[in-house]
Amino acid sequence: MSAPAEAPLLEVDALRVHFPVTRGALLQRTVGQIKAVDGVSFAIARGEVLGLVGESGCGKTTVARTVLKLVPPTSGAIRFAGRDIWSIERRDEAAFRRRIQAVFQDPYSSLNPRMTVGEIVAEPLLIHERAKGRAAIRVRMRELLGLCGLSPRLAERYPHEMSGGQRQRVGIARALALNPDFVVCDEAVSALDVSIQAQIINLLEDLRAELGLTYLFIGHDLSVVRHLCDRVAVMYLGRIVELAGSEALFADPRHPYTRALLAAIPTPDPVAEAAREHVAVSGEIPSPLNPPPGCVFHPRCPWAVARCRAETPVLETQGPEHWAACWQISALVH
Repeated sequence: MSAPAEAPLLEVDALRVHFPVTRGALLQRTVGQIKAVDGVSFAIARGEVLGLVGESGCGKTTVARTVLKLVPPTSGAIRFAGRDIWSIERRDEAAFRRRIQAVFQDPYSSLNPRMTVGEIVAEPLLIHERAKGRAAIRVRMRELLGLCGLSPRLAERYPHEMSGGQRQRVGIARALALNPDFVVCDEAVSALDVSIQAQIINLLEDLRAELGLTYLFIGHDLSVVRHLCDRVAVMYLGRIVELAGSEALFADPRHPYTRALLAAIPTPDPVAEAAREHVAVSGEIPSPLNPPPGCVFHPRCPWAVARCRAETPVLETQGPEHWAACWQISALVH
């Protein structure tokens, strides 16, 4: 479901990631399950950027960590280039790791403060033996710094001697060291100032065009997501509630939660801000330890009806390459 027309580079199929809640000091017993991800499916074509958005705690980062093979799934499958990543044998693990890399949220904590910038960027080359000899490693390291808009003279500096934007560029250079096909950007610009965010987004776009990269871009700033992403998946409490092309989603959101997210974006024109529709969403996001029955959004949805409280909606086609999971869409549209 919801796969691009061409063969996807990454497929996530009915992914569930549940974390056990235990009780007891010595003889621990499981008393519940935190349903961090609860039946997520999507696909990303080669060269595409898919945005994954939603409130904090909705499961975005857990999806990313599972795609990176850092957290095992409870059920479901993740296929990269047609191969289930959790069935990869140990001898092929390094090859998989080289093809999929990550850019993390906080450039202040994702870089080793005891290593110079040159050592940080060169470390993947050493571990995976991608360059022979110190001279070749130095040449490749300087090439990566230049590719990410950094002077090779910065190679001797330590992370604390650089700005936040420079540190994130170092993180991107490190991610590109092994020539990956796929990069997971987990809130890669959220810790940066707005002016620096624009520079990093432009860099990601340029690298995508130059190197043919594919991104899974996780974020909460919808203006950034709209600018960078080809398609957007909206998550709520462990599930995808809407998936569409970026322009279609922003021009014609179908799910009440998506409408609420977009309505929360302020506009610079006070007259337009006063005239536009505001969608009120009450309450807090429920706990993934005890999600509500039926549609998980129904306790906060102003249009919820009895069916929403009893039956779980599935993603249904709302137009070309547009899916949403809501029983009330026909009533909202008409």
